[in-house]
Amino acid sequence: KLAALFAEVLRTERVGLHDDFFALGGHSLLATQLVSRVRAAFDVELPLRALFGTPTVEGLAPKVEGAQRTTLRAPPLRPSSREGVLPLSFAQQRLWLLDQLTPGDASYNIPTALRLTGHVDVEALRRAFEALVARHEALRTTLSAPHEEPSQHIHAPSLWELPVIDLTHLPEPRREEEARHLVTEEARRPFHLARGPLMRSLLVRVGEEEHLLLVAMHHIVSDGWSMGVLVREVAAFYEAFSTQRTPSLPPLPVQYADFATWQRQWLQGEALDAQIQYWKQRLTGSPSALELPTDHPRPPVQSYRGAKVDVRIPAQLVDSLKALAQREGATPFMVLLAAFQVLLSRYSAQDDISVGTPIAGRTQAETEGLIGFFVNTLVLRAQVEPKATFRQLLVQVRGNTLAAYEHQHLPFEKLVEAVQPARDLSRNPLFQAMFILQNMPAEALRMPGMSMQTLPSETHFAKFDLSLGLRKAQTGMTGALEYATDLFEASTMQRMAGHFGVLLEAIAVSPDSRLMDLPLLTSPERQQLLLDWNPPASQSPRESSIHALVEAQVRRTPDSLAVLTPEHRLTYRQLDAKANQLAHRLRSLGVGPEVRVGLCVERTEDLLIGALGILKAGGAYVPLDPTYPRERLGWLLEDAQGPALVAHSHLLSALPETTATAVCLDTDSELASLPTSAPDVGVAAGNLAYLIYTSGSTGRPKGVAISHGNAVSFLSWALDTFSLDEMKGVLAATSLNFDLSVFELFA
Repeated sequence: KLAALFAEVLRTERVGLHDDFFALGGHSLLATQLVSRVRAAFDVELPLRALFGTPTVEGLAPKVEGAQRTTLRAPPLRPSSREGVLPLSFAQQRLWLLDQLTPGDASYNIPTALRLTGHVDVEALRRAFEALVARHEALRTTLSAPHEEPSQHIHAPSLWELPVIDLTHLPEPRREEEARHLVTEEARRPFHLARGPLMRSLLVRVGEEEHLLLVAMHHIVSDGWSMGVLVREVAAFYEAFSTQRTPSLPPLPVQYADFATWQRQWLQGEALDAQIQYWKQRLTGSPSALELPTDHPRPPVQSYRGAKVDVRIPAQLVDSLKALAQREGATPFMVLLAAFQVLLSRYSAQDDISVGTPIAGRTQAETEGLIGFFVNTLVLRAQVEPKATFRQLLVQVRGNTLAAYEHQHLPFEKLVEAVQPARDLSRNPLFQAMFILQNMPAEALRMPGMSMQTLPSETHFAKFDLSLGLRKAQTGMTGALEYATDLFEASTMQRMAGHFGVLLEAIAVSPDSRLMDLPLLTSPERQQLLLDWNPPASQSPRESSIHALVEAQVRRTPDSLAVLTPEHRLTYRQLDAKANQLAHRLRSLGVGPEVRVGLCVERTEDLLIGALGILKAGGAYVPLDPTYPRERLGWLLEDAQGPALVAHSHLLSALPETTATAVCLDTDSELASLPTSAPDVGVAAGNLAYLIYTSGSTGRPKGVAISHGNAVSFLSWALDTFSLDEMKGVLAATSLNFDLSVFELFA
């Protein structure tokens, strides 16, 4: 009897979301399901260590006992009274609140499209849906808040309508396209939670023996597991009605409203506190946002507009990754999750990565055959240390995943409430990337005279910045990267999918490689980046600094015009002399290599004298635009922390107080008495030339440090690219706060 119960658990759990249901000593769902069934079947408290204490499964015994201790804290799930107010589950309450914020939003629709091949008995199909709705209370439930708190309202079974659209009058090539268009439009039509119904069906006739069937449900009464239940039961009802038999499905022990009541009664007090304590400790200090580089600015409020790009992993690579997982005592889910976290780390330049993943949430045996919103979301956090090997990361990810499964009972909604992250309407709380691995390929269901095949969904929504979903297929694994179109272009996601494939290939071949050494670039990208965009460099000698380039020109054409302003003209000799005098003054104040010096002058010849003088002193100039807000200028001065400030005297009042000594090019009489020859300062190509500050996406500007070698390479490229005639005179119109100014001033 025990063996039969265990076989039944394994059979039902094959519709789980990913392979970790079968990790030995791992996912507690198998253990809790088995414990629940054994206790119910034998009606005793079993000594589980004795039961599972044989040498073959000795390591599993403590895991099962631990799972039992968790399970025993939960009261049994039994039918509850329908008198009075029926509460929403925690997950339902979150979706209900989101619907109140954005009424008419269809992003939480769950559509399933089925291709029906063969003779379709439309009346039997309609009756099958009618029986399904009568069997599952969730499908005839509406949700509203007539008082303060929202509640469920279960309606009596009624006649089910199955609209049929016949496209056989259209030319055959147009039928499939029009059918898919109708199905897509129906899938995107919003539900009204208070009016209902929260499930719709539509049958599109494409040919004599070809139909498309769309079933759409709101997520608040359904989830991915539920769709599998729906398809199987509709098929069973249809088979019975089309052959004039009475359906023989076993009665359901409970309904979704019973689960919602049970969850509300159980998850409070000590049971809730234990779960919250684990997750608060696990997520303490995690970054509030995954800063992926985006193609477009992030909108202030998520629109949930999305699209997908295909992802395919060939069978040979899948087999290699499975072998790696087996050697490490892990599962394919853990290997793929770790690889995805490496990819996100490399893209974001962050080493603390949190990813969301769905879990079935059906820890009670009575919920297995129900349609309803049970799925929960776990946050899996990993420290992606660049110098660690992938094998080391996998050990960490395995431990994190198993621990999360042991604490899977806390609804995500309660987790957000407990952790209280900084709320931001532009992002999902706690994580912005999701990973899903489904371990059951879509299979055709055959009935007398007809087969049903699930079609890939074509939704246009994205609940997160990025979601990677994979499933098993005959050719390996297939899936998609779902992304927010407000943030990313399709081409960016296609490149990311390619990078993920390259990363997996490298992991399979060399799991002991350091994470920082694992490649991402595809072969065409390497060709383009390393060869096509990098022709052989010129072998001619190159100066090591910006001012050395200028000094070489001074030697070549000392009396040629160097700078022209409406008021003044300077030759190369004159410009060099004035810049040298400023350099000597700055040297006396302690300026040298790697020392930063603020530069705040009007757009006159002093702009070039100031920049050149700072460089000749060995320092790096920090542009200070006097039109910037005073607070921003204060940040820049604080960050620069240099001993000197080169400025025009009338602009000093625009600057915050600073300890730097001001050298005013328009009033400092000491400058004219200083030597006109260059000071002897050794400046290497790697020394800092200037700092340019970004706008500061986090609210504080970030300084980008540019070395002399970088700048000289850029200027040398410009001299090779543009003709002498093109370079004879350049209008210096760009602010010194942008890199283009380097081209305009020095090329």
